Amino acid sequence: MKSSLERFADCMGFCASDRRPNHELGVWPQTCERWRRENADAIKDFTWDWFVDEPGLDLDRREYVPVNYGYMPPFEHQVLQETDEYVTARNSLGVVTKALKEGTVGGGRMCMDQYLDFPVKRPEDFPAIKKRLVAAIPERYPADLDEQIARWKQRDYPLALGRNCAANGFYWRAREFMGTEALSTAFYEYPNLMHEMMEFYADLIIETSRPVLEKIQVDYFVLNEDFAMKSGPLIGPNIFREFIFPHLKRMTEFFCSHGTKYFAVDSDGDPTVLIPLMMDAGVDTVWPIERASNVSPQQWRKQFGKGLRLWGGIDKRVLIDHGNFARSKTAIRNHLREFIPLIEEGGFIPTIDHTVPPDISWDNFRYYMDCKRRLLAGEGAEL
Repeated sequence: MKSSLERFADCMGFCASDRRPNHELGVWPQTCERWRRENADAIKDFTWDWFVDEPGLDLDRREYVPVNYGYMPPFEHQVLQETDEYVTARNSLGVVTKALKEGTVGGGRMCMDQYLDFPVKRPEDFPAIKKRLVAAIPERYPADLDEQIARWKQRDYPLALGRNCAANGFYWRAREFMGTEALSTAFYEYPNLMHEMMEFYADLIIETSRPVLEKIQVDYFVLNEDFAMKSGPLIGPNIFREFIFPHLKRMTEFFCSHGTKYFAVDSDGDPTVLIPLMMDAGVDTVWPIERASNVSPQQWRKQFGKGLRLWGGIDKRVLIDHGNFARSKTAIRNHLREFIPLIEEGGFIPTIDHTVPPDISWDNFRYYMDCKRRLLAGEGAEL
């Protein structure tokens, strides 16, 4: 039996293996609550940290060097107004939001907040932000980093630099600074500011990563971007090429020169028109391939070939509970069979195309996982 690291390497290298990696992203807090009502005993030992593992689901183990790329210090959380229905507050990013209270579970809300104010409105606001993003200060690393590195050098599972959403990307971070609407015009109104932001952020990631990568090689790095929606990206190819591409390329070259095997970008929506530019810049993995945006891993493999590894691509809508378990089982089996050629070929790790929402029952999810394990073991034709 191969280790999680060997399976990951085989899959990413398009090689045969005993089975393909079993990964998932996680669930909404509301989903946990539903599943506890439906079958508490089945999930009583879950850790819910699916990016690491979940023995009860046979997920393959991964670990992460816990580097902090965020604000230091963060903005102080401040409640500005609160009613029975809403709370308006300034969060740790300095962003003011109005949030609906109804349906909140464990801090997770059933809908997105309304965004009201952002810390950067014009070029003169950016220096204050930069003071909170000083690269490579000791506080960005765990105190026992050297001891953990010694353990990771003996690992038999993949190791990534930074937890998921630790290193939010160029567009994502600029949107946190300014908001989507202001950012959309800032590339034209304040081009010098945008060039400065992109260069500064690349430097932050590179210089904060350097002390770790000089001590240990990691298997992959993820830049979380979320710069697309159903109809396409929120930033066009020309803007991407001018403002982001040179710094993304500089970043991927840095990671490659320090032994990082794969460089992944995470975006919801449909970023298809940006993928050629990302690949030219050195990106070799994209996820989670959101099916509601009319994209698919089959489509991207045909379009971009084996130079692009693919994670995700299982349509969560197929798993939604419609009150007919027999019909759900048929739909799930038929959907999973579509991935047999990609799984056999490699360079593809199937997961639900984001975290699992609360309209998916435990029975449907459990059946999906049972079928997927067979698929990953090469038994897809028997489903």
